[in-house]
Amino acid sequence: MEKIKIMLVDDEERYLSTTQKLLSKKGYDALTAGSGTEALEKLKTQNIHVVILDVKMPGMDGIETLREIKKHFPLVEVIMLTGHATVESAVDGLKAGATDYLMKPVDIDEIVNKAEEAFAKRQRLEEKIRTASSRRDV
Repeated sequence: MEKIKIMLVDDEERYLSTTQKLLSKKGYDALTAGSGTEALEKLKTQNIHVVILDVKMPGMDGIETLREIKKHFPLVEVIMLTGHATVESAVDGLKAGATDYLMKPVDIDEIVNKAEEAFAKRQRLEEKIRTASSRRDV
């Protein structure tokens, strides 16, 4: 079975390095990006399955980054992460295509559970695409 590849996107360097280490200890392949722009660049060259994306970032914020990810990489599952819990940002993220959202501070096991759920959703979608494709080719 394919191993989940996760990208953490946050402007807080300490959060990125700590969470990346915790995910690695649990056996996950985790990349980091310090901005939405950096995340989009990495998505062009890496096969990322799940993005954990902070809502509040300078420059390109999380919602804008989410929209760009969904426009260019529609199969990438995105989980929004916020320390500034507002119903509006959660609703905006879900409307723009986020799979789920988490509230900071978040336990590493909760991140893992949400990432696993998002990865399973992606695999089901990829299977539907393969099935439709094979029916079309017959």
